[in-house]
Amino acid sequence: MRDAFQLDRYLARIGHRGSLAPDMSTLTALQAAHVDVIPFEALDPLMGRPVHVDLPSVQQKLVLGRRGGYCFEQNVLFQAALEAVGFKVAGLTGRVRWRSAPDDPLGPRQHMMLLVEVDSSPYLVDVGFGICMMDAPIRLEVGPEQQTAMGTFRIGTWNGLYTVSAKQPTGWRMMYAFDLVPQIHADYVLGSWYTSTSPNVPATTTLTMERVSRSARYKLVNRRSVVEARDGEVVEERMIESAAELGRLIDEIFQVTPPVPVEDIWARTKA
Repeated sequence: MRDAFQLDRYLARIGHRGSLAPDMSTLTALQAAHVDVIPFEALDPLMGRPVHVDLPSVQQKLVLGRRGGYCFEQNVLFQAALEAVGFKVAGLTGRVRWRSAPDDPLGPRQHMMLLVEVDSSPYLVDVGFGICMMDAPIRLEVGPEQQTAMGTFRIGTWNGLYTVSAKQPTGWRMMYAFDLVPQIHADYVLGSWYTSTSPNVPATTTLTMERVSRSARYKLVNRRSVVEARDGEVVEERMIESAAELGRLIDEIFQVTPPVPVEDIWARTKA
């Protein structure tokens, strides 16, 4: 898979022209540029279209096409980029807890993220958690709050697993629980198939998009547009009133060319 990766095309896509050494400065710059330019979006699952997570398909869609993707696509792509630069990377999976009550049972492994080694220290790296995307790597260290440009995160433990939580206006919110068992590509094919086809997951029922710039977090949930500052503080929220307005938002803010007419997407959303 690495042999098929076109690093130059990826770097041009995200606009990175700085260092390419396998160090913290490069990792941080690549992650910030990636989430600013390649948004989270799950238009294909929403519209009943197949999602392919092999690297050539992901490159064609997210790098050569004007599209974003969801966690498996995003982190498959980012892992390939980091390995091409020279980073040591392991793919992991997580069990999403964002919408779960504390006593809800664990769900399936339906999220992908990365463990990256920098200067012999492990860092959690994730460019695909599409309701609170991380804009910088965080140390795999239990306890301390870790600030990024657009958020504050914390690694914890729960039921024998690691967790990562994000600070929100209402307090800390768990994103997902995970372990450190490396996954193979077949695990992601299975997880992506479930996440893109099950009627019980948000990707197939809810229009969700997110882009994180250096100063704002842009979110689209069905017909609600939200702009957030650091730690989820809402600075603007409005309802979208028409398919034409939705199309302009997808084009101008998220910089995505939809795979189907925007009227079809509008029909799948609800206020």
